[in-house]
Amino acid sequence: MTTARHETETSRDLQVEVNGVAVACPTGSRMLDAVRLAGFDVPTLCYDERVGPQGSCRTCMVEVEVNGRTETVASCTAFAEQGARVATHSSEIKEYRRTLLELLLSETASPANCPKCNSFGTCEFHQTAEEYGARLDRFPPIPQRTPAKDPNPFIQRDYDYCIACYRCTNVCNEWEQADAITVQGRGQESNIFSFFNNNLLDSPCTFCGQCINTCPTGALTNRKTVGKIQADKIERTKTICPYCGVGCGINLLSQDGELMGAEPDFDSPSRGSLCVKGQFASWEFVKSEERLKYPLIKENGAFRRASWDEALDRVAAQFKDAMASHGPDSVVCWASARVVTEASYLMQKFARVAIGTNNIDNCSRT
Repeated sequence: MTTARHETETSRDLQVEVNGVAVACPTGSRMLDAVRLAGFDVPTLCYDERVGPQGSCRTCMVEVEVNGRTETVASCTAFAEQGARVATHSSEIKEYRRTLLELLLSETASPANCPKCNSFGTCEFHQTAEEYGARLDRFPPIPQRTPAKDPNPFIQRDYDYCIACYRCTNVCNEWEQADAITVQGRGQESNIFSFFNNNLLDSPCTFCGQCINTCPTGALTNRKTVGKIQADKIERTKTICPYCGVGCGINLLSQDGELMGAEPDFDSPSRGSLCVKGQFASWEFVKSEERLKYPLIKENGAFRRASWDEALDRVAAQFKDAMASHGPDSVVCWASARVVTEASYLMQKFARVAIGTNNIDNCSRT
């Protein structure tokens, strides 16, 4: 009886009013959930839903009235309460956010040179600053954080744009559990640091790129693409990463008809997660000079170009010769990890039915 009553209470909807719009949200929801359910939004510069609330940037602050008391709370951390009335854009709250953004602008490099804005579109931080009319000259500039001198080929670390939101360290340590980067120092002297001389190649970093994807500023960008494309010319095409059968979603980036890079598709079931190949190489092989474009047959120690018919006839003939001379178990079929499940099924069917062997394996298993 107690368990049933507890389950009923915890699943009960809370009635919350946001800017005059009534919504019902489950018990345990945050104020931010209620705000979004009502169709509104607030800045969330330190928040990534995959690792939960942090409450450090304070830009998501809202006014909440409950039982006659009014409080200003961080919507990403504060729990929704029954009968709460929430105001997301009062004049005081908007001025508060504008001041916070102007303070952040005073400690970062110029938005005009932001690598993420220039190459991929206005970054989350600068877009929010524009939305609230934050001025660059409101406060005297203070010393910026120093860009990391890191020779890795994948991640550009321009920490003069870092706002110390720590989304990168949180997603690395809590979501990816790589523990490759951490916070060093305190206050304005703090910076994002990697073990072993601050070189990612020497750290546990797997180069999944999640730090790049969660960063709301130009502090972390894709080194293979940044500076080579322009935000106003870029075209995005939704597709699936070709490197394995998992099917992670990506957006291919093209400019003037030329393939230039890739980025995660956060609307796909993979929720933006990619491996190093998906993040940084899912497109590059297309432009490789070593890419095979037609069948090759080796004769007298050298390869010559062949037609598909000739190549397939050669393969079929050698299969038949091997089976006739040594039996079907002399043939081994090795399926590619870069094909979908249906193709792997056809491969094992070919091995077991057409050839008559159980010698079938997939390189993903290893």
